[in-house]
Amino acid sequence: MIEILTPTELLRAQDSGALVANILHTLKGRCTVGTNLLDINQWTKEMILEAGAQSCYVDYAPSFGRGPFGHYICTGVNDAVLHGKPHDYTLADGDLLTLDLAASLRGIAADSAISFIVGDSKPAESVAMIEATERALRAGIAAARPGARIGDLSYAIGSVLSDAGYPINVEFGGHGIGSTMHQDPHVPNMGRPGRGYKLRPGLLLALEPWVMADTAQLVTDTDGWTLRSVTGCRTAHSEHTIAITADGAEILTLPTLGG
Repeated sequence: MIEILTPTELLRAQDSGALVANILHTLKGRCTVGTNLLDINQWTKEMILEAGAQSCYVDYAPSFGRGPFGHYICTGVNDAVLHGKPHDYTLADGDLLTLDLAASLRGIAADSAISFIVGDSKPAESVAMIEATERALRAGIAAARPGARIGDLSYAIGSVLSDAGYPINVEFGGHGIGSTMHQDPHVPNMGRPGRGYKLRPGLLLALEPWVMADTAQLVTDTDGWTLRSVTGCRTAHSEHTIAITADGAEILTLPTLGG
């Protein structure tokens, strides 16, 4: 299903996006050496419920996961790049942490992800990988405008990632979003310009460049959810929800909190 939002629904999408972004902003500030992933999940639950919002994850049970996800946020550490299921792990100095969050407020969902390094140690390779996903995300957003094709966005994202030297997996990527978290169209992180669905105002997309340092192959963890690099290399993931407007793309998942 491809959903085109009404102007009223787009206003609600702005609120959803701000909520998701502000939660991630708050969590990043709280995540230090010694933080447990289960604490991150609990903090997320509290902020979602306090806002009167609903989790998109707790009851989520797609074909690629084993049963309901059962948690409020995805927490990926180092080699875990997607669908990281929170578990009893304490963050160490230099860990590369990815937080991926989707929540629904007043019937409209928003989805965003950030990757950052915990503590004082900042491995140069990890910093470069995070920055590459952020550049790719900006490139995809810049290509998003009415009349553009999904392939234009995929090409913009993939060009940045491949130029940076990273293998690209196209099994999982960006997607439409609106009254539900995952909708058509699929937005792979590599593609051919001029191909695919033509963008129109009112369309919401979650763009999410993600990479693994030396492989494009994933392996599923024994938890049935967490996707890791098959080689054990580090990974990074950046994501924004955007709205296609008459003037281009509006980023909905920018934090409004200070600090």
